[in-house]
Amino acid sequence: MTDKANKSAQGSKGTVAEAAETNFNDKMSYSDYLGLDKLLSAQQPLSNTHDELLFIIQHQTSELWMKLALHELNAARNAIQNDSFRPAFKKLARVAKIFEQLNSAWDVLRTMTPTEYTSFRDDLAQSSGFQSFQYRLIEFTVGNRNKAMLKPHAHRPDIAEQLQAELQQPSLYDEVIQALSRAGFEISDDILYRDQSLKHSHHESVEAAWKNIYESPELYWPLYELAEKLVDFEDYFRRWRFNHVTTVERGIGFKGGTGGTGGVSYLKKMLETELFPELWRVRTVL
Repeated sequence: MTDKANKSAQGSKGTVAEAAETNFNDKMSYSDYLGLDKLLSAQQPLSNTHDELLFIIQHQTSELWMKLALHELNAARNAIQNDSFRPAFKKLARVAKIFEQLNSAWDVLRTMTPTEYTSFRDDLAQSSGFQSFQYRLIEFTVGNRNKAMLKPHAHRPDIAEQLQAELQQPSLYDEVIQALSRAGFEISDDILYRDQSLKHSHHESVEAAWKNIYESPELYWPLYELAEKLVDFEDYFRRWRFNHVTTVERGIGFKGGTGGTGGVSYLKKMLETELFPELWRVRTVL
């Protein structure tokens, strides 16, 4: 580089540096905008062990991702309710990626050995991921509804109210089924007018609608794409559950969970849950 070019580059760098804002006495900074003082002081280990901080941060960041997932799922549901499928696709694709991120978080937690986890596990007392109200809200929102799951939140009327409010409106999948009906598919009244506070169960009329859509995607492309976006989401959701099981088994074997569940045995049972049953079973009849 010539001396002239070198001086020009240095001058350019100096100009950039001089243009950067460095005085935040009366201006909003990066830390202010993100509330980092509050966020970074929210980690309060109860033991003196090295690895408890990892456990806390992994679960706190997962709760932040779940907050975003709920934000996107609600927006997708509203879009589907109005037959605005393209915006719904965007939101559902983002939720799938959020769960991909949540899956990656287990990889970090699995660096903790059973010895390291046992060193502070007693400090958790009865607290457990089973009590995550945002996880429960995600399940309720997409359609896996069980009123018995309200009980762990009865001590928090504000949270219980949120969960109850979700049960009073159609789930994401209920709205999808209503959209199938509006598109002209014959959906049984037993499904269209059922008690939507309860979990949806497989129904032949819904499976028949999806079969028609998959057999003639060129005629029903928006619904065809919606089906695949839902399958993408449940695929990542299932992987998240599976990774949860293997991480817990790797850490505590078959001990009971801190929240009173059977631990691995309970989590393995949850692997059998289907969120969108007809979308999986239709593949057998195509």
